[in-house]
Amino acid sequence: MKSVLITGANRSIGLETAKQLSAKGLFVYLGSRNLEKGEAIVNGLHLQGYENIKAIAIDVTNPESILVAKNSIEKEQGKLDILINNAGILGDNPQTAAETPVENIQDVFNTNFFGVISVTQAFLDLLKNSDSPRISNITSGLGSLTLHNDPSWDYYHVKTAAYGPSKAALNAYTIVLAYELKDLPFKVNVIDPGYTATDFNQHSGSGSVESAASFIVKHTLTNESGATGKFFSNDIKDESGISPW
Repeated sequence: MKSVLITGANRSIGLETAKQLSAKGLFVYLGSRNLEKGEAIVNGLHLQGYENIKAIAIDVTNPESILVAKNSIEKEQGKLDILINNAGILGDNPQTAAETPVENIQDVFNTNFFGVISVTQAFLDLLKNSDSPRISNITSGLGSLTLHNDPSWDYYHVKTAAYGPSKAALNAYTIVLAYELKDLPFKVNVIDPGYTATDFNQHSGSGSVESAASFIVKHTLTNESGATGKFFSNDIKDESGISPW
């Protein structure tokens, strides 16, 4: 049975992704900063028939928490097949480039960018023990520099000084990581689940969590001929789903 760790999986898109992967027969580690909350959610999922899910405490901004989670999975599985870096924060609004305090921008980057790097580096050895390791970094259309410079883009006027740049940095990091791992069986991509109605945006998004999670699952459970180093977006309405950087 393949194993997957999803950070920030105690609600919304992360939780739905955990459910869909569990239904496909994977063993899911549901990452949550608060273990009690995570376990309460998992207990509810067990009652719904999702048996192969386990809560695990992981705070992506806390190196000790990451190491404890890594050691726990290593002891139980000996490897990790899939890492989905889903944990993320929006940050305080408004986010103007001229006035947003640097400390606020740093807080967002600590979770959305540096947190992903910390988790990825910690789990790389376990992923290398897998026959078909996958790393999916969950991004946003707001991380596309090309789209941000296109006045015809639907979200052209949605500018954020912290959140968008943190995702653009994540995209850039993913390109480098995919390149470094290209001679191994890794597939490393950034996936934008699209503008989804969640607590994250006060349910202003037009997409459903089911659609968002399905898109993540589709571009994570790829075969050996699958793409790597790509930017997939659920808001790109063509067959490829590939977004401009």
